[in-house]
Amino acid sequence: MYERMHILTETDIATIHSATMSILSDIGVNFYEPEALDIFKQHGLKVDGQTVHLEEKDVAAALAAAPAEFTVRARRPDKSVVIGGDQLVIAPGYGAAAMITADRTQRSARMADYDNFCRLVQTSKSIDMNGCLMVEPSDRVPRFAHLDMLQSNIVLCDKPFLGSTMSRQAAVDSIEMAAVAFGGKSTIQNNPVMIAIISTLSPLQYSAEMAAAVIEYARCGQPCMIGLLMMAGTTGPVTLPGLLALQNAEILAGVALSQLVNPGTPVIYGSTSTVTNMRTGGLSIGAPELSMIQNATVQMGKYYGLPCRGSGGVTDAQYPDMQAGIESTLALSTTIMSGANFILHACGILGSYLAMSYEKFLADEEICSILRRMLKPIDVTEERIELDVIKAVGIGQEYLTHPKTLAYCRTEFYLTDLMNQDDYSTWTSKGKQLLHERLPAVFEKRIRQYVPPDIDPGIVRDLKRYVKAHSGQ
Repeated sequence: MYERMHILTETDIATIHSATMSILSDIGVNFYEPEALDIFKQHGLKVDGQTVHLEEKDVAAALAAAPAEFTVRARRPDKSVVIGGDQLVIAPGYGAAAMITADRTQRSARMADYDNFCRLVQTSKSIDMNGCLMVEPSDRVPRFAHLDMLQSNIVLCDKPFLGSTMSRQAAVDSIEMAAVAFGGKSTIQNNPVMIAIISTLSPLQYSAEMAAAVIEYARCGQPCMIGLLMMAGTTGPVTLPGLLALQNAEILAGVALSQLVNPGTPVIYGSTSTVTNMRTGGLSIGAPELSMIQNATVQMGKYYGLPCRGSGGVTDAQYPDMQAGIESTLALSTTIMSGANFILHACGILGSYLAMSYEKFLADEEICSILRRMLKPIDVTEERIELDVIKAVGIGQEYLTHPKTLAYCRTEFYLTDLMNQDDYSTWTSKGKQLLHERLPAVFEKRIRQYVPPDIDPGIVRDLKRYVKAHSGQ
């Protein structure tokens, strides 16, 4: 529907694909989960120790089995989402250990923060899916923290959510708890209700935990978002074409495993790869190359006929300042305009994925809302051209008081509740507040006005029992 940027030519894509096939065949990918190795062996693939070698026919068979589009069901049916095609689904930040407060202080994230992010997602007009591990709660035992997070996902929000992949047991728990929420395992078998985020271990490895998670989710027919965060110059080649070929090999190996376990399991092709800051050796997600890689990644995913995941409002900044705004807007807008179907890290991320912020979440949410408005096609009809109005107003007159203007003035344009649009004198009379200074009050109001979604008390009871039984309590 939309003419979006394309950084790779058809020849470029074919060259990257050819290099990828050589990597998969000649070098292979290590899987550290014995069951995964057994699955590859059982299907006739070459396995040398922990290294799996894939031929082009193996990749082609996996791609033929994976759907180009699928639906993820929500507890409230009208909040279900379609992933693939020209659809856009937005999800919040993921994996942060810290919170950045309004007074520029960093502190450890807590379960209360996770719950607040669930409430923000529930009340958001722009975010379609709830996350998982939006922050790592320091006041929970790490081994069991996913249980509390999953319970909050289901009880505090009725949108689709992400499952946990912290371990094989976390994947099993995610499936079991989703079954409680949706009426039993038979109702979710091959009927997606959540998405698992599968991260490779670059270069060319799958940890035991991630490989096991692919197996568990695929067995239940739950979608796997298979991606990675490769750093050009450290965990991947310093050249962008080399990085694209290597990350492509890692993703396609995971796609192959999912389809061998359960052909037709939905998968999402994605990446948050970027470059190394050669001054420090650290991760640089504010770099322009991140957006270039995002665009190329989406093109590769579309080439294979798979739904694509892109990165969101990401930044190296430690506070929601001008740097955060510049980097996040460029990354988010480029990814969306490139045609990504599923956006992770859309809202809240600071400090190169290491922190989240309520204020940053709200600012990113506004960017998402604006981008959604920009993507909405202009409805061109003879009626909407309003030629009769144009003739009636004629030359040199005004439209402000025309009845049609009064009829459409609240619906035709995007109306922001967040940005300052006052003139200088009005802004001055209100105390010259900057955006980040206004956001704490906006957050507090959102939380006060939050209304929990309807949920069967029996589901809440059964979830609590499951969490208690499996958390060593």
